[in-house]
Amino acid sequence: MKKRILIVVLFVIVKVGAQTPTFSRIDSLFENGRYQLALERLKALESPSFLSNYKMAVIYESIDNYKQTAYFLEQALTFKEDKKASLKLAKVYQKLRKSNLSIAIYENLLAKDSLNLILEYQLGKLYFNTKKINKATLIFKDLIKKDTLNASYSYNLGLLYSYLSDRDRMINSFIAAFKKDSTHIKAISKLALSFFKLREKDSTYLFIDKGLALVPSHISLNRIKVNQLYRENKYEETIPILLKLDSIEKMDAYNNTMLGKVYYNLEDYQNAEIRFKKVVEIDSEDFKTFTYLGHIAMKQKNYKSAMFNYYRATIIGQEKRDEEYYGLGTAYSEMKTPKMALKFYEKAFEENARNYNAKFQVAKITDDLYKDKKMAYKHYNSYIKRFLNRNKVESDYVLKRISEIKKDYFMRGEKLE
Repeated sequence: MKKRILIVVLFVIVKVGAQTPTFSRIDSLFENGRYQLALERLKALESPSFLSNYKMAVIYESIDNYKQTAYFLEQALTFKEDKKASLKLAKVYQKLRKSNLSIAIYENLLAKDSLNLILEYQLGKLYFNTKKINKATLIFKDLIKKDTLNASYSYNLGLLYSYLSDRDRMINSFIAAFKKDSTHIKAISKLALSFFKLREKDSTYLFIDKGLALVPSHISLNRIKVNQLYRENKYEETIPILLKLDSIEKMDAYNNTMLGKVYYNLEDYQNAEIRFKKVVEIDSEDFKTFTYLGHIAMKQKNYKSAMFNYYRATIIGQEKRDEEYYGLGTAYSEMKTPKMALKFYEKAFEENARNYNAKFQVAKITDDLYKDKKMAYKHYNSYIKRFLNRNKVESDYVLKRISEIKKDYFMRGEKLE
């Protein structure tokens, strides 16, 4: 509504000295919402002009017909150069995803008015949006020189360095923005996230606290705080924050996933299950949700449900699924089906050759299942070569079995290798 009122006001302003009774009647039609009749009258004019074309462009813009808006602005500019019409056309080109045409207009206007910082700023953002990173960087560096107090210039330069994965200059730019404006919430949020990724706890909390003091319900900052607390295993402290976020964003995947993980780690499996089932409703393609549901079912000794969820996770997942195959192996093991358990422990190790728990289970079940110990001995040796001391209990067991198997074969006078 505000946009429509503004367009009507602009339309009326463009009456200039050349206004005629005909244009006055057309203006009145548009002001009263009879835009179709206004367009008919404008198109019926015997002598098209800058003004008639500009007015048609304004009308088409008011009904979001940007293709026609651009056409009539282009026609208007054939009559004379006009800065306002050119800027309007540049913005319309952006809506039509014709960014190169928009850039050309801004470059032309800036060449004629090099001290216009607003034009330069808009051009810099356009360069960034169209991945012309070097040009955008030069623009924002120049803007910072021309106006040393504007925090937005430093912030945007930080975004450019972020795109370039230039961590140090990115952080320095966001700090510069914060120093210029200590209430710049976007810069504060970026700094909190940057220090979180660097695992610098004190700096992370510093900017989280500064940001939340300004905007207590800031989604990104609250999430960073949750992630930091979760990293420190302070699960109970995350719950009030997550519940607050949940009241703001109902049925949000992040909130429900994190609540599910927190409740799971606190061994509140009932609430964990409720939250993960909500995640399934929101995003059924997140295979790790089914993994957690499988883990919960295992804790509840509901092995068939666990298997169902692990299977779903292996079908949906595209990344390493050794955790899910390992879960299936464990479920079959609990159901006293060792051959099936062995099959999935083997798949877990195939999926991730660094999963030493899976390798241990393959060796142990092979040992338990078969009288001939040569294959088990081979697996045990492989475990020792790659994973000795990764898990003391497993390593001690493996070393003991290797010794026992070697002694048994020696006593029987049989070759082991």
